[in-house]
Amino acid sequence: MSPNLAIWAVTGTATAGVILRPFGWPEWIWAVAGAAILVAARLIAPADALAGIARGLDVYLFLIGMMLLSEVARVEGLFDWLAAQAARRAKGSAARLFLLVYVVGTIVTVFLSNDATAVVLTPAVAAAVRAAKVKNPLPYLLICAFIANAASFVLPISNPANLVIYGRSIPSLLEWLPRYILPSLVSVIATYAMLFWSQRQALVQEVAIDVPVPTLSAAGVLAAAGIVVTAFVLIGASAFDLQLGLPTALAGLATTMIVLIKEKKGPWSVAKDISWGVLPLVAGLFVLVGALERTGVIATVASLLREMAHQSPTSAAWVAGIVTGFGSNLANNLPMGLVAGTVVAAAHVPDHVVQAVLIGVDIGPNLSVTGSLATILWLTALRREGYMVGTIAFLRVGLVVMPPALLLALAAAFVAG
Repeated sequence: MSPNLAIWAVTGTATAGVILRPFGWPEWIWAVAGAAILVAARLIAPADALAGIARGLDVYLFLIGMMLLSEVARVEGLFDWLAAQAARRAKGSAARLFLLVYVVGTIVTVFLSNDATAVVLTPAVAAAVRAAKVKNPLPYLLICAFIANAASFVLPISNPANLVIYGRSIPSLLEWLPRYILPSLVSVIATYAMLFWSQRQALVQEVAIDVPVPTLSAAGVLAAAGIVVTAFVLIGASAFDLQLGLPTALAGLATTMIVLIKEKKGPWSVAKDISWGVLPLVAGLFVLVGALERTGVIATVASLLREMAHQSPTSAAWVAGIVTGFGSNLANNLPMGLVAGTVVAAAHVPDHVVQAVLIGVDIGPNLSVTGSLATILWLTALRREGYMVGTIAFLRVGLVVMPPALLLALAAAFVAG
């Protein structure tokens, strides 16, 4: 077997392992194992593997900060409080509760990233619907998965995939908003409309009016304040075209330390439930994508995209957005984002082609349970709460929700210019 074919075989097997989780092993094991095999088989040099890992430094720092913020807010009951407030304000209306949970999910995704929505909002919503005595909680739990992707490009910080696609050339906030605010609004609204329509029969049910709202502790208020301050810090960093990883990590660490000191708790109370496996997962994927670059396939795809963009930039953008949108469900949007980011950087395509690629990578995963890391984390959170959503059941909803949202968001991106 030629080295290129061997790299393809190892990378394909590792990616399949990340998506399918054979033997119930965590996703990160497969990504790390794939990277280790590439080095052990001398398909890539150790120095190249280390260089691939180093490429993800900003993403690791961003994830660490967001995971710390999310977990300290969860531990101190902030998300439980928000979800209970939404249930109480529904005033017995299942449809109103659906809208309120959707709004909370949108806010969490925009300012804390889509992974935070999947990890910490899902159990909070599960607790809220139990308190509201909802017989069929599925519509509300689905919100946590779908909004996590639909609202994940409102800001650069809303999805780690955004950092991966742009790398060091990520636009400043003042450049980002004109490009993405309209397609983001369209994505959020279209996803809400189609998800509500798909669940309309299940939403004909009773919701308790007198829902108990837990008291938000002083530490919970501090966690909320830390999140708000972090959002302003990141918006400021983005406005000045600075990388977001270090500010996020510092803000998350500072907020966590302040809350722990206030509550006289040790670091373990927060650290023990964080999904640290996300970090080696991302590192392994960076190595795998770096290996693919060595085979020349990324250069070939970049050449094809460059030629298509030269002939018709509009057609290239539509094709790139749709292919990455649906392709994210075959390879998961994080490796797809890594590959797509490398391709568009090599192809030197117009900005609206890159914009279409990002929209596809962010919205596309709403088709299937394997589409994004956020959806995988959502499934894990569901299992902890005693709920199960099958692959086919999710796909039925995804087929209704994702394609219209993707196409309308792409169209809105062209309108926005």
